[in-house]
Amino acid sequence: MTGIVVLGSTNMDLVAYVSKAPQRGETVTGREFRTVPGGKGANQAVAAARAGGEVAMIGAVGTDDFGGPLRATLEHSGVDTDLLRAAEGPSGTAHIVVDDEGGNAIVVIPGANATVDHLTPGDETLIATANALLLQLEIPLGGVIAGAEAARRHGVRTVLTPAPAQPLPPELLAAIDLLVPNEHEAALLAGVAEPLAAAEALLRQVPEVVITLGGAGSLYAARGMEPLTVAAPRVRAVDTTAAGDTFVGALAVALAEGRPMPEAMIWASTAAALSVQRPGASSSMPYRPEIDAEAQTRTRSAATRR
Repeated sequence: MTGIVVLGSTNMDLVAYVSKAPQRGETVTGREFRTVPGGKGANQAVAAARAGGEVAMIGAVGTDDFGGPLRATLEHSGVDTDLLRAAEGPSGTAHIVVDDEGGNAIVVIPGANATVDHLTPGDETLIATANALLLQLEIPLGGVIAGAEAARRHGVRTVLTPAPAQPLPPELLAAIDLLVPNEHEAALLAGVAEPLAAAEALLRQVPEVVITLGGAGSLYAARGMEPLTVAAPRVRAVDTTAAGDTFVGALAVALAEGRPMPEAMIWASTAAALSVQRPGASSSMPYRPEIDAEAQTRTRSAATRR
């Protein structure tokens, strides 16, 4: 088992499915509505647990009707929620529109997540026991920095998904080992759109970068090494919500198990490809037997083509 701690957000996703997303000022008729537990932190925790990791979540849910189901979803996937706080008031919510091509637009309202601006007693002790700490930017930056610095003090690998994208302060960058943006976040952070150039620019700030490229796969770059690109499986996307979180959760498990980065990226991209073929966020995430079986199928298919 691999010890992974996630410090981040827990939201209830309110998802509307439409043929075409509305433009500004436009009203469209949707075909379906779902409430699905999500939040980038909780998503990564569920993804890592289903991929075979031993996972604990640090964050907060509200005292509203969403708080109980959000906690239960994590626990049902095998995530330890002993340090998931209950904050007076509403839980976080994400309001999501998904179109027929699987694309999405999201508005996040922090709710209880806004209270996770510092570590509480027990948080650093838990972080110190982990192989990796997964971070995102849907909780206050003060909480993210406190978690990253605690991980650095204890020699724990820190993995940051810089979403929603925003300028990253030097003290946070100094405590990050691996940065995992998508291509749009990488462009915003680096000031250059081309992924390889963006990766090279980001390496001046962090030791390692994996840029996810959607259907084009993922790009890895590290200081002193040649960059490499891993292709993504070709699948028909139904809903891309949380595909990046699925990738990060599975990648963290693979790396904690000691797999080399190329193999870890292939395995993580397989998990993400499985998730986009299903609707929802946490509900779409595959379990380890599914990932292993699909990865083996990919390997056999590649060998046949050769």
